[in-house]
Amino acid sequence: MPRIHLRLAGYQPARSVLTRGMHVFAGALRRHLGDRIEIRFVESITSAGRNATDLLSMTERDELDICYFAASYLAGRVPSLGLFDLPFPGADRATAYAMTDAAAGRLAQDVAAATGFSVLAFWDNGIRHISNVRHPIRHPRDCRGLKIRTLDNALYRQVLERLGFEPVVIDVRDLAAAVRERRVDAQENPLTNVINFDLHRTHRFLTLTGHFFGVALVLCNRARLHAWPEDIRAAITQAMAAATAAQRRLAAADDEACLATLLAEGVEVVRSDEMDRAAFVAAVADIRGGAK
Repeated sequence: MPRIHLRLAGYQPARSVLTRGMHVFAGALRRHLGDRIEIRFVESITSAGRNATDLLSMTERDELDICYFAASYLAGRVPSLGLFDLPFPGADRATAYAMTDAAAGRLAQDVAAATGFSVLAFWDNGIRHISNVRHPIRHPRDCRGLKIRTLDNALYRQVLERLGFEPVVIDVRDLAAAVRERRVDAQENPLTNVINFDLHRTHRFLTLTGHFFGVALVLCNRARLHAWPEDIRAAITQAMAAATAAQRRLAAADDEACLATLLAEGVEVVRSDEMDRAAFVAAVADIRGGAK
């Protein structure tokens, strides 16, 4: 029986909850299939000089089999993914997971119809907050004139502009350098990325805005997936279910650990009840994302 060679890649460092989730998946798949599968996982393609966003084209063009990536990057091609781009959702993780899982089937169909991907899972990509090098942010007026790094998503840019920021799109590969060299005043990310990319070494102010809840899609080249034998596909489904449960647990625990680290290292943290949340919500009240 021919051996399956599986090519996985990501863009995060080893301690990332996304990287650890992929290792759980690979481990579960090896236990299911033994010698029938050989897995190569490149934890971060950025270490080889590639942009993080190259993962999408590499997977769609069959240079890779499976990757993960923020759903927001595909919202331009798959508008229904705008469900995850509603600003200031205010939901806890359990509610966010329930909403995600309820919509998963429909969204996976939409992704398949518009791209060369099959969605294997919807992972926790973190609750996004704002850090900066200038001053504490408690009200939208504190955002005025600050240049902020964000991801390549039109709605993200619109929301940040409405709050008073000057958004700049910078690939994840160059995020740490842009913050360290002060090419931007601020950035928005989950706490795990603030720690993973050492952004808190430069950004000593952090506001727990919770302005977006991020979802990472685990994507597979659809043609490759359908070419594999049925038992291989079943093993991938089973292993990914285990990895998804583990990744979500890791994400919640990592948030608590990262916040404790930031406080211990002297970062000035403005908690959600210490900011004028109503003013932030009012500033973007008419922006509803791409949800259908």
